[in-house]
Amino acid sequence: MNIHYFKHVPYEGLGCLDHWVKNPEHNTTATKFYEDYKLPYVEICELLIVMGGPMSVGDTALYPWMTEEKKFVEKALQTGRKVLGICLGAQILADVLGAKVYKNAEKEIGWHDLHFYPDATKHPLLNGIPETIKTFHWHGDTFDLPDQSLLLGSSEATTHQGFLWNNQALALQFHMEMTTDTLPYMIDNNRYELVADKPYIQKEAELIQPELLVQNNEHIFKMLNNFVALP
Repeated sequence: MNIHYFKHVPYEGLGCLDHWVKNPEHNTTATKFYEDYKLPYVEICELLIVMGGPMSVGDTALYPWMTEEKKFVEKALQTGRKVLGICLGAQILADVLGAKVYKNAEKEIGWHDLHFYPDATKHPLLNGIPETIKTFHWHGDTFDLPDQSLLLGSSEATTHQGFLWNNQALALQFHMEMTTDTLPYMIDNNRYELVADKPYIQKEAELIQPELLVQNNEHIFKMLNNFVALP
């Protein structure tokens, strides 16, 4: 499989997905928008992975490359490529598919329960995934559901935590890809958001949870294997 991924900031990379894409059968390339970059031909991408970042989808004046990125994602979907979006990547997918992206009522940072809906748990995408998982969140924005998409699940703070569109686009607002190596970089670069006395923002000391990180990595490996196998 030819895999290409978009990286928006140095500290939000593939995480544990780096191991998945390094399968000898895969050819993996990247666009790093914070460096000089050149987009590939969309036709060579069988799977596009769009990672997270602190920016919002409407910040095109601050980040002009985001307009080009959205056009690329749109073309990838139009030409039948599979696209995985995580956090900002999920919001870009929602935006490209015509849904509204906006500030959530509360920022959600830390380990919070995610409940998958019955219709989602019956779908092959979630084979082997528990109905409720404790997963890692770091976001202030959310999105409406695009037309003809399957809502995957919700947390207490965020109604729309992910969706599957046409078995082709998978949007995950949460971070199952984080590892004990990568999460500290996220914390170091976004520590200013760890505001005390907010209902869904945990303290820094609560964020590094090695056992939960390993469990989440196992979940995203299963989900990604299921996703690429969907017809």
